[in-house]
Amino acid sequence: MKFPLLNIDGSKTASIEISDKLVKLKVNFKLIKYVIDWQLNHSKPRIAKTKQRNQIRGSTKKIVAQKGSGGARHASKKAPLFVGGGVAHGPKGKAYKIKKINKKVKKIALAQTLSKKNYDKNLHILADIKKEIKKTKEFNSFLEKNNLTNTLIISDKESLKNINKSARNIKNVKLINDEGANVYDLFKYKNILITSSSAKKIQERFLNEKN
Repeated sequence: MKFPLLNIDGSKTASIEISDKLVKLKVNFKLIKYVIDWQLNHSKPRIAKTKQRNQIRGSTKKIVAQKGSGGARHASKKAPLFVGGGVAHGPKGKAYKIKKINKKVKKIALAQTLSKKNYDKNLHILADIKKEIKKTKEFNSFLEKNNLTNTLIISDKESLKNINKSARNIKNVKLINDEGANVYDLFKYKNILITSSSAKKIQERFLNEKN
């Protein structure tokens, strides 16, 4: 599929070809939600931690006889039933409920999210920025002219260096490197603006990697 190349000066003369395998896939929202949940799971620090029964200090002596007391059977005061005992099924800190995900699943979800943005006409390609843009006003006027409010900019390293000063202070605009492209950020922002070099790199990674 062909996309017009946006330029900072406003021209749209050139175009770029992006594979349909990246921008015209059938969207599986359950798969995308699964990947977003995985990202959020890893983004939160697991601080809460409770002691399990085997981590409580104290006597292991059997507190009542097994039979004959007329009450329930108990082994020790460490049981979760007693005050000061271990906590049953409590949070276990960092190692607790760490989700794992297949690399191929992440890759497919990323492509399907780009496809969703394309179907919504919110996916745009920006020509590589060869010259540094120092003024925020200049870059902001480019975004307003193309109706690119609430935008995620996925850029190659060279272009990122040239637009970082002018774009980093604009409200609802986030800049990331193409290597850091992820499903959560793609869904969080309404518009996606990708530099031509980054689009080619993402396409190459998607089509050529085996896993």
